[in-house]
Amino acid sequence: MSAAADDLDTRARKLFSGPVSFLKSAPELKFLPDPQVPEIAFAGRSNVGKSSLLNRLTNRNGLARTSNTPGRTQELNIFDVGDPVRLRLVDMPGYGFAKAPRELAKKWRFLVNDYLRGRQVLMRALVLIDSRHGIKDIDRELMKMLDDAAVSYGLVLTKADKIKASDLADVTERTMAEARTRPAAHPEIVVTSSETGLGMDRLRAAVLEAAQI
Repeated sequence: MSAAADDLDTRARKLFSGPVSFLKSAPELKFLPDPQVPEIAFAGRSNVGKSSLLNRLTNRNGLARTSNTPGRTQELNIFDVGDPVRLRLVDMPGYGFAKAPRELAKKWRFLVNDYLRGRQVLMRALVLIDSRHGIKDIDRELMKMLDDAAVSYGLVLTKADKIKASDLADVTERTMAEARTRPAAHPEIVVTSSETGLGMDRLRAAVLEAAQI
C-alpha cells in the first residue's frame, strides 16, 4: 500500500469513528439542507442491504433504519459526518419493489432524478448491487439515469458473505466488465459484507476520496 493510500485509510477510519448523526429526511428537494459540504449518495434496489451497510460503514448500529418491508424508505435521509460537518451521506429511497404503487414509483423517480441532476455538492453516487444476483435491469435503469446526468458513480457489491468465493469472483468480474462500458461509472468495484465487515475500510476510503476532503 502506498503512503498516500495508507494516509487516506487512516483519515477515513478517524472520520467515521467520530461523530455521525441523522440530520433530516427530505421528501422533496426544498427540504434539503443548504449545499455547503460534499455529499455522497447511496442507492440500491429494495432489500439490497443499504441500511445495514450504512450502519456498518459508520460503526452505528441504529443510524439507518433496517426493515423487513422492502420499499419502506421513500425520502432522502441525510446524515452528517464529522464535527464540524465534513461531508453528508444521503440514503436514497430503494427502487424496484414490485408491490410499490405506481404513483409511489413515479414519485421516487421524480425525487431521485431531480436530486441527481440538480445537486451541485453531490460528488458521487454509490449504487449497491446484491452479489447474489448481480446487476439487474432495474439497476441498469438507475445507471443510465446517472450516465445521462453525468453523475460519477461507483458500484458496491453487498452481502458478499452469502455466496461462495468462486461465485463472488465471477459476479465481481461481470460487474467490473459492465462498469467499464458505462461513461459515468468509476472503474473500481468495492466488495462488501455488512455481516463480516469485509470491504468497509476500502469503502470508507472511497467515500473520502470521492468527497475530496
